[in-house]
Amino acid sequence: MDKAALEWAEAWMGHKPPNVGKIGFMYMLEGGTDASNTDPYAQKTTKGNHWIKTGPHVMIVGAEPGFYDMYPKNAQPDTAVPYVMWPGTPYQHLMIPIK
Repeated sequence: MDKAALEWAEAWMGHKPPNVGKIGFMYMLEGGTDASNTDPYAQKTTKGNHWIKTGPHVMIVGAEPGFYDMYPKNAQPDTAVPYVMWPGTPYQHLMIPIK
């Protein structure tokens, strides 16, 4: 991840608001561990936290909120196309699958 993405990730892990408008880029070429698409702090699957499986992807973080309005924000997204993870939270970010 780049410096802006690291700052965003540190804000998320510290439960602090991230800088908005400071765009960061990161990637997970082996994919990620399963995660909730709606709760940034979920530790395991529950009946309403929309657990998803992610494959290899890149992430755009820290953009202005309007940037994310161009992409699907479904609680249970199609992970084969770009979508917003954690929509409506300060930690929303764009997930872009790669193959």
